[in-house]
Amino acid sequence: MARIPVAQRRRDFIDAAVEVIASHGIDGATTRRIAEQAKANVAMLHYCYDSKEDLFADVYEFVTGKYREVIEGSDPHTDLPDAAEQILRGVMQCYLESPSFTATTFELVSWARRQHGDRGIAVYDQAFDTVRKALQEAAAADPVTPELIDEIAYVLATLADGFGVNWLTYGDADVARAQMEINCSVLDTWLSGRLAAAKPARRKRAARA
Repeated sequence: MARIPVAQRRRDFIDAAVEVIASHGIDGATTRRIAEQAKANVAMLHYCYDSKEDLFADVYEFVTGKYREVIEGSDPHTDLPDAAEQILRGVMQCYLESPSFTATTFELVSWARRQHGDRGIAVYDQAFDTVRKALQEAAAADPVTPELIDEIAYVLATLADGFGVNWLTYGDADVARAQMEINCSVLDTWLSGRLAAAKPARRKRAARA
């Protein structure tokens, strides 16, 4: 039997941890359960990771990387409203495709805030930074204030995570897809009004410049 590289084994354990945390929560995510989910033994898990904390650190990296992948996958050659909708739709689709990822993300953030304080914030901070960068790039041809970028990022997070909680609670994919469209409509209506309200101030700044 061919030997599985350590890097692949680590990825197997990360994937297994996501599933176990989603099913049993942080406290129930024992090394034995994670090893069984990965179809490996506990000794192999401890060979790859010195502790469960080290494994969870890689799960955090996986979660933040997944958000970054979804957000950066939006079309950079578009305008701000379209970019915002692409990001929102992409995150909601990610949640819809993997309830385990959704449940694990929320569980990790809540647990980390209780146990490690800033570590729980870090997941959100990194996602927000990636969103801000994508929105700023989309607004390059018609710039808006950093404050407005922050507002849009907050609204995106609120709509996406509210969707995620509802999806985990009820688990009805057809209803969730309809709610995705509702959320996109809410974003479009709010953002259209917000950008229209910001135009007079932008014109005044341009005139002074």
